[in-house]
Amino acid sequence: MPNTNADDDCLLMLQARQGERAAFETLVRRHQRPLLNFFLRMGVYTDAEDLVQQTFIRLYRYRQRYRPCAKFTTFLYLLARQVRIDELRRRRRREKAIAALAAASDREAPSAPPEGQAGLDDGVQRALSRLSERLRMVVVLGVLQERSYPEIADILRIPVGTVKSRMFNGLKELRRLLEEQGSKPYG
Repeated sequence: MPNTNADDDCLLMLQARQGERAAFETLVRRHQRPLLNFFLRMGVYTDAEDLVQQTFIRLYRYRQRYRPCAKFTTFLYLLARQVRIDELRRRRRREKAIAALAAASDREAPSAPPEGQAGLDDGVQRALSRLSERLRMVVVLGVLQERSYPEIADILRIPVGTVKSRMFNGLKELRRLLEEQGSKPYG
């Protein structure tokens, strides 16, 4: 459940910018679970806790860049999105290296990470994982993380109209995938 006291988050972040450790620790405690759910719902199962930690490290490192004109959660999820993108790039490089080593040594690459669950029905999680990254990101942020369209637009750096279009298409595709696998449509 997202924090409803955005002013309090803003004040805590401003205090953290001034070096108040307790303020930063409060922000971490308050937003740790929603961030973990975000990464799990984006299909990161084995490294989700690491990505949460990386997001908070990045938040601390970039705390001076935070401007109170934007909601704190917008800034936080913008950082989380970038951490996810960076992790996908690292994973692709790692997979290429593993494939090259496997080919050179005539071994197979390790199997994909196990399926996980972020508090969702298995069928919903499977269908969600089949959405394109662009649609999944909007659906996870909007429906499951309960972020507003303007906030999603800020996080993804796209127009609000694009968010609405992707949400419509994402939910339509999610419903089709759920019906295809015989699961009850979500929402």
